Amino acid sequence: MIVALIIACEIGFWALLAAGLAFRYLLRMPRTGLALLLCEPVLEVVLLVVTAWDLKNGAEPDWTHGLAALYIGYTVGHGHRTVTWLDGHAAHRLDGRPLVRPPRHGLARARHETKVWLGTVVAAVVATALLQLAIWYVGDPGRVTSLESWRATAWRAAGIHGLITLTYWLWPKKQPPGGAGTAQDAGTDREKAVR
Repeated sequence: MIVALIIACEIGFWALLAAGLAFRYLLRMPRTGLALLLCEPVLEVVLLVVTAWDLKNGAEPDWTHGLAALYIGYTVGHGHRTVTWLDGHAAHRLDGRPLVRPPRHGLARARHETKVWLGTVVAAVVATALLQLAIWYVGDPGRVTSLESWRATAWRAAGIHGLITLTYWLWPKKQPPGGAGTAQDAGTDREKAVR
């Protein structure tokens, strides 16, 4: 049941996102579009309530409950960035606004990747907190080993992402000669020139 609900929440996320962007840019109803986009967190609340209800009714804590915690954590850590990114693309395609891309080179790219990694850290913190609450809620150390292993999974993902992010700092990608960088790259180059 929990896996089906996670799939339904994911479908609902993209359906609300598509509807919100359609109302904002195609139908020229920005308030309605914003209202639909603000409904996104309701899906995670529903998933959280149903997962807690499932455990309360005596369900054996298993990988589905851990996956639900990771899904909610991911949405908290990366959901806003995903919506902002897609909103920018919709504004570009449907409203003619300039497309803002993340920096591709140098320290500007490293800073960008660090912000994305911090979203993964937030996701791991939220997932860990939810899993710990579930462990306390169940209250039986013999039944929660699956939930405990999901905490390690959340931090393993954050650690791997952190190592990948570190490579952007250690080996920053250089701008090709004569290549035009993004506005953020140009800003970084100006900062270096001032120093």
